[in-house]
Amino acid sequence: MGDMSTFYRTHTCGELRIGQAGQTVTLAGWMENLREVGQNLAFLVLRDFYGTTQIVLETEETVQTAKELNKETVIAVTGTVRERDSKNPKLLTGDIEVVPSKIEVLGRCRYNELPFPINRSREADESARLKYRYLDLRNPEVKENIVLRCQVVSALRNAMTGHGFLEITTPILTASSPEGARDYLVPSRKHPGKFYALPQAPQQFKQLLMASGFDKYFQIAPCFRDEDARGDRSPGEFYQLDMEMAFANQEDVFAVLEDVLPPIFAKYGKYSAASAAPFRRIPYLEAMEVYGSDKPDLRIDLTVQDATQLLSGCGFGPFEGNTVKAIVVTGFQGTRKQIDGLCNEVEVQSGNKAYWFRYDESGEIVGGIAKFVQPIKDQVVETLKLEKGSFVGLTTGTLLSAQKTAGVLRSKLGAFCPGHMNKETYEFCWIVDFPMYEIGEESGELEFCHNPFSMPNGGLEVLKQAAAGQVDPLTITAFQYDLVCNGVELSSGAVRNHDPEIMIEAFKLVRLEEEDVRKKFPAMYNAFCYGAPPHAGIAPGVDRMVMLLSGEESIREVIPFPMNKNAQDLMMGAPGTVEQKQLDELSIAVTHTEE
Repeated sequence: MGDMSTFYRTHTCGELRIGQAGQTVTLAGWMENLREVGQNLAFLVLRDFYGTTQIVLETEETVQTAKELNKETVIAVTGTVRERDSKNPKLLTGDIEVVPSKIEVLGRCRYNELPFPINRSREADESARLKYRYLDLRNPEVKENIVLRCQVVSALRNAMTGHGFLEITTPILTASSPEGARDYLVPSRKHPGKFYALPQAPQQFKQLLMASGFDKYFQIAPCFRDEDARGDRSPGEFYQLDMEMAFANQEDVFAVLEDVLPPIFAKYGKYSAASAAPFRRIPYLEAMEVYGSDKPDLRIDLTVQDATQLLSGCGFGPFEGNTVKAIVVTGFQGTRKQIDGLCNEVEVQSGNKAYWFRYDESGEIVGGIAKFVQPIKDQVVETLKLEKGSFVGLTTGTLLSAQKTAGVLRSKLGAFCPGHMNKETYEFCWIVDFPMYEIGEESGELEFCHNPFSMPNGGLEVLKQAAAGQVDPLTITAFQYDLVCNGVELSSGAVRNHDPEIMIEAFKLVRLEEEDVRKKFPAMYNAFCYGAPPHAGIAPGVDRMVMLLSGEESIREVIPFPMNKNAQDLMMGAPGTVEQKQLDELSIAVTHTEE
């Protein structure tokens, strides 16, 4: 047990075994339950961080003392350990019980009613769980995820240190940065009208460390982004294993993570199987074409086929003049109702409809859009290589929307169809060769696709050709990469653009001049002008990693004190109002408040 204090307890509630029968001990913890059998017999379950122990009350006095206490009161129990008559093989302490000579109240629970039963808190309404998170965390199942998180962070730290990386902390109060999500702003009292920002990531600081001559940096870094919640994204703050290496390329970064992550997934993961290094590398365009996603779940063996030539002229209205994608599923057993349900889920998630037909055991095309496909049956069977008993899911639209809808359909079909998804494994892959630029949805103009500080594939030369109109900027790829596991994007990284000349040229294509770059990124631009080494990095999300390891569906299950989907901390009442005096000190006027 290590150096546990013996002032309040001699042992923990998970520690006593049959060998300690006859000893006098003191235990301390929460009164989880009291089961009365008679006036002078009751069974009390005492729980602490380490486990539970049964306390047997055999006198009227001790039964009466316990009856007067509410559940969840903290007590210390001094008594004798003895062997249990009816042992409980499910409990580590199930061979013994403690007969108390003294019960002392250490922290009284003043409420008769709890918001939810502690051991079934996960069944409670989420807002109740978040408001009473300290009660929710008393549930050993909930606590387990937080313990797992601590173990994983410790293992990551040890592995990175073992690879020669230095853990360096970077500022939390910094300058607002124009790229990425919305900043959280912090007003400055000393400089009225000016604001600090909480960092969306330590991106610029870690690159500045490389320019300062540090060779390998890492940090379990808090990042702050004012964005909406999703199942795999917590609003407000989240943590990354942030790392950067000098004199390094893409392969060097891959080698580190391929060495660091598999042992951690093997040791702490819910599933015992994980991809071995080297992980598969899939170019972005291929991932979109074959899997309909830049974060493919490789546990699913289904792939997307192009059926544009085959079906766009079949007479079915939505296909005409559009891209058509097909997913063929062999051995599909779904009913019509299940197919409709699946298509409905796809539409809700992607905003686009999915279509379908079946090639049944008798060799007929039936169901869904069968009447349009039947006239070209032989061509369809041959092109899509259909076996009898196959189901064909179809999506349509612009190339990108047909691909993305097919990606959603693929993951739904994989999860629904037995035999097409091996759930009990961790499948890693690298998505590489991301486009450097894209046409912005809102602006309709050329914008950076991901990280503006990435090195373009082809360097200065390809950017100059794009500026001269000899190369389409949309065909330029960047040394950017994502690490994906089981359909979850664990991290984005890149080889950085460390040369000011290349940086200026890259920004010119999105209509920003040298002066703009110098204004927006003064420290980094100037540091690079003093000579910077080639460098590359990545930042896997710690919360997402622990979510995958624990097999949880929601990221909030692995964060000690998470916010709700509306970025509110219901327990602390944040965000909250502040006094006028505080606003005056900060030279702030509130112009609009929530209804």
